[in-house]
Amino acid sequence: MFEWLINEVSTDPLTYLIVFAAAGADVLFPLVPSETIVVAASVLSAQGGLFIGGIVVAAALGAFAGDNLAFLIGRRAGGPLANRLFRKPKSRRRLAWAEQAIAVRGPFLIVVGRFIPAGRSATTFAAGTLKMSYRRFLPADAAAAVAWAVYISMLGYLGGAAFEDNFWLPVLIALGVAFLVAAGVEAWRRIEKARTGRDVLIEEPEA
Repeated sequence: MFEWLINEVSTDPLTYLIVFAAAGADVLFPLVPSETIVVAASVLSAQGGLFIGGIVVAAALGAFAGDNLAFLIGRRAGGPLANRLFRKPKSRRRLAWAEQAIAVRGPFLIVVGRFIPAGRSATTFAAGTLKMSYRRFLPADAAAAVAWAVYISMLGYLGGAAFEDNFWLPVLIALGVAFLVAAGVEAWRRIEKARTGRDVLIEEPEA
């Protein structure tokens, strides 16, 4: 659906705007391939086409803007909109998990949620629906956006530097690494939950 976005990634300065838009849009439209776009732009940067600092900044600002939009939507629309955005049983379970996690660990989950599959949408929206203080949300989300932007950009940049004469190979390698890291975090959470009976990402309140 969004293949044309990837095709627009080039050495043209417009790519910075595409990176910004994709990083911001995927919180509300998860089908937007934001990671693929940021990685592809970073590979081009390593091969001499773009400035990596500009890509990192564009990705971080876009992610931050998108998260804040999701937070504000959750805060103002709340339950009725959640019923539309999280209609599938799996999505509703993810939102319920995010609400529980946000309630007890707040800012920590805003950061960690970005690196869990589908976690970003659920945690930012849940933070809004639970009326999390904006003074707590803002610094946590800023840290999450910067950490994600640096992490995903560096994957593409290092891959592009290692394979200077190839574009798609470093893109695929970088995306594979990102997927394995995200899957590893989720697998660790599930294994620990099965072993201990509690979600390790949710701090149990003391009795």
